[in-house]
Amino acid sequence: MKKDLVTTEIIVKENKVGILRVGNINYISLTDLAKYQNSSNPTFKI
Repeated sequence: MKKDLVTTEIIVKENKVGILRVGNINYISLTDLAKYQNSSNPTFKI
């Protein structure tokens, strides 16, 4: 069974956050969220 993949972005506090939808499940980019804390080094632990 092939699952549909959909990618999109949302704006959170003026920062783009990627979202990937696989079937009926959404995944948010943790790297994009970490970039909010430190954009030059997004290795911040969430």
